[in-house]
Amino acid sequence: MRLSQLVGQRIKEAPRDAQTASHIFLLRGGYCRPVSTGIYTLLPLGFRVAAKIETIIREEMNRVDGQEVLMPVVQPADLWEESGRYLSVGQELLRFRDRNDKPMVLAMTHEEAVCHLARTELSSYKQLPCMVYQLQTKYRDEARPRAGLIRVREFTMKDGYSFHTSQECLETYYRRVHEAYERIFRRVGLRDCISIESDSGMIGGAVSHEFMAVADCGEDTIFAAPDGRYKANRECAVSSPVFAQEPPLPLAKVHTPGTKTIEDVAAFLGIQATQTGKAVFYRDLAGKLVFVCIRGDIEVNEAKLRKVLQSPQLEFANDAEIVATGAVPGYASLLDLDPNTMRVVVDRSFAESSNLVVGANLADYHVRNFNYSRDLSPEQRAAITIADIATVREGDPCTLTGQPLKMLRGIEVGNIFQLGTKYSVAMSVNYLDQDGKAKPMIMGCYGIGVGRTLAAVIEQNHDDYGPIWPLAIAPFHVHLCALNIRDEAVRTAAEALYADLQATGLEVLFDDRSEKAGFMFNDADLIGVPLRLIVSPKTLAEGKAEFKRRSSPEKTLIDLSQVVAFLAAEAGLARS
Repeated sequence: MRLSQLVGQRIKEAPRDAQTASHIFLLRGGYCRPVSTGIYTLLPLGFRVAAKIETIIREEMNRVDGQEVLMPVVQPADLWEESGRYLSVGQELLRFRDRNDKPMVLAMTHEEAVCHLARTELSSYKQLPCMVYQLQTKYRDEARPRAGLIRVREFTMKDGYSFHTSQECLETYYRRVHEAYERIFRRVGLRDCISIESDSGMIGGAVSHEFMAVADCGEDTIFAAPDGRYKANRECAVSSPVFAQEPPLPLAKVHTPGTKTIEDVAAFLGIQATQTGKAVFYRDLAGKLVFVCIRGDIEVNEAKLRKVLQSPQLEFANDAEIVATGAVPGYASLLDLDPNTMRVVVDRSFAESSNLVVGANLADYHVRNFNYSRDLSPEQRAAITIADIATVREGDPCTLTGQPLKMLRGIEVGNIFQLGTKYSVAMSVNYLDQDGKAKPMIMGCYGIGVGRTLAAVIEQNHDDYGPIWPLAIAPFHVHLCALNIRDEAVRTAAEALYADLQATGLEVLFDDRSEKAGFMFNDADLIGVPLRLIVSPKTLAEGKAEFKRRSSPEKTLIDLSQVVAFLAAEAGLARS
């Protein structure tokens, strides 16, 4: 490709709304352009990189016996009604009606569509296990798109779905896909990509893992043990804190005017937040009030709470709903309340701590020295669920090693789920076993975001001047710069090299413009092709060309007669 003909201009300054390295360099380098908030056009450079990522994904999915299909983006709403997700998924699912007034959706994921496919094409145990996958457009109506291709509304995703006759078969295949994902992310050039335990969220299932590209701009929080033996997303991370146990002291009501927050009451009484208990009220999906108690210095992990309650959505309760229980907003506690009138979940930090300050269920009053086991009756405790609903914090002790957990930031580039029979039971996706009996298929689900992966590679492979593409997914292998191309010798030598390099199978971006060296090299840095070859009157006077790797400041002069073989070897070694 001649740079003079390439569609996509380089931009001198970073756009004002671009904050992350990938967003800045994808725009400045001419890789993509916004059409609307969270919706982008991939220009030729971006498309070439995405296509190479997709090729690697296809190779690895085929290697684990995947079969490629293509399912529709536009789907009838009744499929989603079968699974129960048409109403349970929020506004991120785009719903609309076609010209016949039939309810439709733009798919953000394809569990429903693949179940429809499976129940028409798979009927016998003899056809299982089976995995189909696709590379397809998705649409998720994100409330807050950010960071360029990292969080968008329209995106390309590889999603695969496997079908099995037993949990053991699913688990065996799940491990194969996990290994395939590790190969994919290694091959595309992610230098630091870790697999972590995760919350299944709206997809569902009992077991799931996320693949996180570690990056400072990542929107996901990861907790990891220093030795790497434990890694988990913040949504499901656990720790093993030890809560102070002291002899119970007598309950004592204290006047605490105007102290509705943990910070206010701790300051007023001259105590630490660790000595307080916090009350938080929610409504679950069914509209029932949920009363949560946790130690005052710890935040509620709503993902864990949703899982305990088996409620995909939670909303904060209003003051009227709180008052209706007999509690007082800002001064609420379990004292003198009937847990049977609501759902009550208590974190271990609250149940196992001694002598906490809690609300008195009376405006402007708190109670000192609350002890869960002493101050609630057996009947009250019987109606309460004790569970780990705490948000892990950096420095909390690891459950495996006892070491302080480290907090990292990551970009979720892939995820895998053991779905079980969540969808197959709801949508009657059955097979006939050896005895001719119908049984639900056991499913797995496996996703990779192509655009996110592309952006994550830049986050881990760039300098101050632009991306440094791994050769496996670079838009071109070689960037050929002809300095002073109006010079006949330069033009002749550059054209010959351009033809010879392409003849060996190398992909070459030929800067054939009449630009000054500084301008040309700045563009080359912004594009980020890994191997650079420079031809100029100075190098030709010695019968040589100058070679430079994008990742290194070092330059080497190579005899013109050896250039093609040298670059072919460089590219070949990098590809292997």
